[in-house]
Amino acid sequence: MRSPRRQPEVGAATRTGAPAPPGWMRWLPVFYVAAVLILEPITPVDWPVSFLLVALPLVTAFAHGPYAVAGATVFAVVMEAVLAGTPCCAGRPVGYLWDRHYVADYVCTALVGALGTILAAHRIRRERTLADVRFVAEIAQRVLLRPLPQRIGNLRLESLYLSAAAEARIGGDLYEAVPTAFGVRLLIGDVRGKGLLAVETAAALLGAFREAAHDEPDLAALALRMERSMTRRAEHLGGSEIGERFVTAIFAEIPADGRVVRVVNCGHPPPLLIRADEVLELDNGCSGPPLNLGVLLPDPHHVDSYPFEPGEQLLLYTDGVTETRDAAGTFYPLARRLRSFGPLPPHELLERLHHDLLEYSGDNLQDDTAALAACLLADDGIRAVDKPHTS
Repeated sequence: MRSPRRQPEVGAATRTGAPAPPGWMRWLPVFYVAAVLILEPITPVDWPVSFLLVALPLVTAFAHGPYAVAGATVFAVVMEAVLAGTPCCAGRPVGYLWDRHYVADYVCTALVGALGTILAAHRIRRERTLADVRFVAEIAQRVLLRPLPQRIGNLRLESLYLSAAAEARIGGDLYEAVPTAFGVRLLIGDVRGKGLLAVETAAALLGAFREAAHDEPDLAALALRMERSMTRRAEHLGGSEIGERFVTAIFAEIPADGRVVRVVNCGHPPPLLIRADEVLELDNGCSGPPLNLGVLLPDPHHVDSYPFEPGEQLLLYTDGVTETRDAAGTFYPLARRLRSFGPLPPHELLERLHHDLLEYSGDNLQDDTAALAACLLADDGIRAVDKPHTS
């Protein structure tokens, strides 16, 4: 998926500097001066509207740099002087130019201009710092949630990541797809908590999964290995909340010949199987506990198998999708909305889901959101993708 609020393309994370302010804000000083010039001739002589120009440097500082603010300050002082001693427009004699009230206005404008110049310089430094932080965050996310290949074997893949805050590009939601000798293995998970600790835990889980997915022949054994890895990490961190450091996750496996999908659910929202005429929730009621909470159970991970035919899609997602609320506080009805979309390929499906979530929430997502769609291609679909293009 390609979106400003999702993971960037490979090579797309470039240092772009501070974001440009909106156009109306850049033109605000001009509109402000125009309003003063319109009011000045139509107001009585005893109402010196030109005094309003003392605020021009601060108005300029909202969207412009220190040099522009300094220039606006000089312009404001000159305009105040012109309006103070212009008999033809303001109706005042030239002697008003050096009236003590106007001189005080010039001094105040200069002081406000100096303050506005300092504020503009500080604002630009903060914006550049924020741009650098976001740049580093995008690079970190490319390492943590690297872009998935569009196709692995007979599967077409697409991923989606939405951050609840535009500045927070990384969080505890994670996904991965790894081609192995046992088939394509998929992971989606959600680390409890927020912040750097959640990001570090997500990175540890992804690293362990990318390695163990090639070694464990059984999906339940793979989940158990991830369980032990998360338990070791929680014990290494120490503290009194070891039992609350957990990860909900789903492990899925699609063999090379397709026709079946195997699922191990570790306390995560159940995946959805999307067919041409229905959307099924893959939940046999055998969901295990989240990772790091199942070490005391004798058999915490159960493998469920479901038919998976060409043309069907598997949708894995985090609870940020289903816990999205509308203005009335109603949760997002994922399965029902997917039925209304109709059959769509993975890219269009997640694109539609992305826009629908933003529209449903009023562009006010309260939690990070991740989704992973995998579509099983028919043999003719595979040949069509593999066939080289000729001009």
